[in-house]
Amino acid sequence: MPNPWTGKGNPYTKQEVKDRLQAVVNQKKAIIAAGAGTGISAKFIEKGGADLIIIYNSGRFRMSGHGSTAGMMAYGDANAVAMEIGEFEVLPVVEEVPVICGVHGSDPRRRMWHFLGKVKDMGFSGVNNFPTHSIIDGHFRRVLEETGMSFQKEVDMVDLATKMDLFSVVYVGKPEEAIQMADVGADAIIAHVGTTVGGSIGVTNASASMDDALERTQRIVDAVKKSNPDTFLLAHGGPINTPADVKYVLEHCKGLHGFVGASSLERMGIEQSLTNLTKEFKALTL
Repeated sequence: MPNPWTGKGNPYTKQEVKDRLQAVVNQKKAIIAAGAGTGISAKFIEKGGADLIIIYNSGRFRMSGHGSTAGMMAYGDANAVAMEIGEFEVLPVVEEVPVICGVHGSDPRRRMWHFLGKVKDMGFSGVNNFPTHSIIDGHFRRVLEETGMSFQKEVDMVDLATKMDLFSVVYVGKPEEAIQMADVGADAIIAHVGTTVGGSIGVTNASASMDDALERTQRIVDAVKKSNPDTFLLAHGGPINTPADVKYVLEHCKGLHGFVGASSLERMGIEQSLTNLTKEFKALTL
C-alpha cells in the first residue's frame, strides 16, 4: 500500500518491496539498486528508473571527492550520517522508489532494536549493512571478530529488521556470510567483490579481475540458492562498473537478478558530465 499520509512512496512494507522487485524479475529485467549520497543524486536516479535507492555514509565521502572506503573509517558516525542524508536530502525528494538506510550493525553504542525503530519511523523502507565488516579481511578482521565487532552483529541486525517488517538488502563477501544472512531472512543479497574501479578515485591494482569477480559472485549465488531460493541476488563492485560490465556478468553468472551501483552510478555520472560540460563552456570565445 502507498504511504497512508501522502498516498504515495515511502515507507513500504517488507512484502511490498519484495513484490516490486519480483515484478521486475518477472518482466525479465535486471533489478538496479543505486547508492545516493545527495538529494540531487537520488532525485535523478529515480527519474532514471532505479528500483531501489540506498543511503550509505560512504555516499557523503564519495560526493565530497573522496574514495568510498572512507565510509569504512572513523571519519564520522556512519549511522548518524546515513540518517541525516535520508531525513534532509533524499527522503524529501524521492517520490516513489523505496529508500533503504545503510546501518552499521556492529556499532557497539547503539541499542539496535531502538535504532531500527528510528530508521522505520524516519520513512525508510528497509536496511542495508553498511559499513560492513564482510569486506575487511586479514589480521584486522580477526581482531574485530574477537573484540565484539563481528560480522555476526550485522547478521543480528538483519534478523531484527526482518522481525520489524523492514526489507533488507545486504552485502556479503563470502558464501558462508551469504548463508548466514539468508538464514535470518535477508530479502536480497549483494555479492561484494571489492571497491569499484575507474574514475578519479576508483581502485586499479587493488581490484579483482573480471574472471575472479564472476567466480566469487557465482559461489555466493549458488550458496544462497541452496539456503533460500527466494532471495534476490545482486552483484556489486570491483571490475563491475559500466552497463556493459553488468550485462556481461548477468550473461555469465547463473541465477543473478541485478546490480547495485554506487560509485558506478552517481560518482561516474558526475565526473564525466561535469568535466565534459565545463569543457563545452570553456570552448566558447568572445
